[in-house]
Amino acid sequence: MALTNMAVRHAKPLAKDYALPDYNGLALFVNTKGIKCWHFRFSRAGKQPLISLGAYPELSLRDARALRDVARVLMARGIDPRVHRQLERNARRLATENA
Repeated sequence: MALTNMAVRHAKPLAKDYALPDYNGLALFVNTKGIKCWHFRFSRAGKQPLISLGAYPELSLRDARALRDVARVLMARGIDPRVHRQLERNARRLATENA
C-alpha cells in the first residue's frame, strides 16, 4: 500500500530502526532518534543496493517519488543511479573549482 503524507508525518521512533515501504523500491527509514530519510532499493547484478535520496521533511513524499522515478529511468537505460549521482557531484565540484 502506498504511503500517505499523514503516515509519513506521524511516523514515530521506536526501540528499533524501521522502514515504511511505499512502492517501486521507495521507503521511509525512521531511526531510533526520530530522523526520517528516504531510501530507494533497486536490483543490479543480482544485488539490491540502497540509495539515500534525502531527509524528511526537507524532501517531501512527492519529491522522493520523483527522484525514485528518475533513478528508475536511469536503470532502464542501463545506468547505475549511484554512479550517475557520483558523476554529477564530480561535475559540480569541477565547475565550482574552475569558476
